[in-house]
This record gives sequence, C-alpha cells and structure tokens, in this order.
Amino acid sequence: MSDPVLLNHLSAATMVDVASGYGLIEDAGIALENGRIRWVGRMQDCPAYIAKLPTHDCGGRIVTPALIDCHTHIVHGGNRAREFEMRLEGASYEEVARAGGGIVSTVKATRETSEEDLLEATLRRADALISEGVATIEIKSGYGLDHDTELKMLRVARAVASARPINVSTSFLGAHAVPAGADADSYIDDICIPTLKTAHAEGLVDVVDGFCEGIAFDTAQMRRVFEAARALGLPVKLHAEQLSNTGGTALAAEFDALSADHVEYASEADAQALARSGSVAVILPGAFYAIREEQAPPIMAFRKHNVPMAVATDWNPGSSPLGSLLLAMNMACTLFRLTPAEALSGTTCNAARALGFSDRGTLAAGQRADLAIWDVTSPAELSYGIGINPLYKRIFEGQFDAD
Repeated sequence: MSDPVLLNHLSAATMVDVASGYGLIEDAGIALENGRIRWVGRMQDCPAYIAKLPTHDCGGRIVTPALIDCHTHIVHGGNRAREFEMRLEGASYEEVARAGGGIVSTVKATRETSEEDLLEATLRRADALISEGVATIEIKSGYGLDHDTELKMLRVARAVASARPINVSTSFLGAHAVPAGADADSYIDDICIPTLKTAHAEGLVDVVDGFCEGIAFDTAQMRRVFEAARALGLPVKLHAEQLSNTGGTALAAEFDALSADHVEYASEADAQALARSGSVAVILPGAFYAIREEQAPPIMAFRKHNVPMAVATDWNPGSSPLGSLLLAMNMACTLFRLTPAEALSGTTCNAARALGFSDRGTLAAGQRADLAIWDVTSPAELSYGIGINPLYKRIFEGQFDAD
C-alpha cells in the first residue's frame, strides 16, 4: 500500500461538476492513503487530521484525474505502413487489398506473432500512453477472427496490467470483421459466440464489442452476439455509425450499452436513444482524420440531449495509428469543436463511464488515487497543445511513477 501523503500547492481539476467546466479548486490539497483519495478541498478548509500528513509540494501545478483511453486496439501484429505508402503513391483500395493489405494483413500478422512478441510490442504502446498520464486503458481483441488467436490477444491484454502500472479493461471484439472466404452468419454462430463463451469462462472478458457496419456485421448478427453477452452477464459496447447509418446506435441503446463508438453518421434520434439508455458516445478523431472522413459526429445533438461524450485514440494499425491521447483531445476540439473541458471530461469521468467504472475519472474522496500532475497553468492547455506532453508526474494507486 502507498504511504499517506497530502499534495499541496496545486489547483485541482476535479471533473466532479463538469457542467461548470473542470470543477476547478484553486489553492487545493489532495490527501492520498492506501491507494485511494482520502480528501480533496481548499487548503484553508483542510481538516487538522489531514494537515498532519506528510506533504508533497506540487509547485502550483494543475492536477487532474489520471487519463483514461477507453477505446484501443493496441494488441496486434505488424503494421500497415506499406499500404499507407501505397495509397499515397496512387494505389486504389482494391489494389491495396489485392496486395494483401487491409485488415486481412493485420489478422495474418497477429495470428503469426507469438504471444511473447505480441506482449512486447503491446507494452511499448502502453508505455507511450502511460507517459502521457494514462492510468486505465481498454484493449480489444478482434485481429484473430479464430478461436485461438482471439484468446491469445485477450491473454496478452490481461498480461499488460501485470507488467505495467496500469489498469486494463478487456473487450472481446470477435465480431470485428468477416474472415476471408467465410459466411458472416456462420462465423458469428460457429466461431465468434463459442469463442466468447470460452474467453468468458477463462476470465478474459470484461465487455463485449462489435463492428456494426455494411463492411462488417448487420444489426441482426450483432443482436445474436449481444444476446450471448447478456446471457453471460457481460456489458456491451459497439462500433456504430462510423461509415453509414445502419441502426447500430439504436441497437446499442436497446441493450443499455456502455457506449456507442465512432458515431459519425448517428442521427438526432440516435442521440435521443443514447440519452435514454445512459450510454456514452465515444468520439474517435484519429480514424476520422486518417481516413479523411467528412461526416462529423452530431456533437450538437449529443449536447442537446445531454449524452456524455468520451474521447479516445482508437489506436490501431489501419485507420487510426494514433498513439497520443493528448493529441486525440486536441483533434476532438479542432475537428469536432469540443470545448477543452469536454475533451478532458472525455478522457476522465466520461471515459470511466464508457468502461463501466465509477471509482475513477474524478478527484473525490474514495476514488482511486490515480492522478496526473501537469506543467500547465490552465486545464485548457492539455487540449491546446499539438504534439506537446506537459506531464510532470503520474500517480498510480497513490504511488508516484519512478523517474
């Protein structure tokens, strides 16, 4: 357990009352004990028993909850740099596909990569996120599309949390794409759902995800996956309305999904459905940028209906090779006109909600002592900078990261 400490000489962006911005407390103190936050408030209101704790001077810096990346695909083999190059040299998507590119190439590479090598590569990606103040990440399967590789990916995701000071939430994404030469319905019934059941029995799954799109699976097929998840007592989330409106967001809301992700083509009716279900709209500007999408998510509709919005990297080798959550925050502001307060909510309190967590994402008594201390004078600087990492120190379970 971590030693008790009182952080002082700081401004705390608590993210508790986000309706008024950052929930900012000037001249604040934060007491940490046994991996939890014991007290947060103005130092002039500090109780005597808290004031007796050993102190750590934060030098007037801004302190926030540690960041949360609630949508990643960081377990994968290989990369797609060659097809990126081919497209820029004038090759069509069909030509790239004929050359073995696209998700098929990542599936092949992931199947061929050993569990040990996959873990080594994934840890490098996790380290990049940790260096930006991230303390919780979601990691998906979905590049196996067969029984053994999907399980391998989930084992690697679980191993990340043992090898690094970071929390990992795993998502089973067996319904990510139809394997080459396979029938979608047969794949769902004969491979995807049986693999989900095995993964759940082995304790490898926290959430069930899918890709509902014309190039992947339709709502009837995703419904079968979600019904299987419900029978296992697992929550769901969904890649929905990324490239077209296929009814995925409405399906996600029907199943009280934790989140609907991408949602570029979501409608106002979809926003209303998410509001009723309490689901989070996860905004993924990296994919929007990388594929040169022109349809932005309906941010105004989400605001109008009070749909919570999260922001994530969607770090994957194809459509979003984005390894910076801070840059994702800037992109969400620049491309989608989120405010900096919305972007920070999107990587703290709302990101926690998108993963089903209630014990992180805010600075409040009883919450996990996962914090980030920043060399900034305003929380808005976290979204303002492009390619700038102002992290001073990260605290995980009440302990400062080693220098």
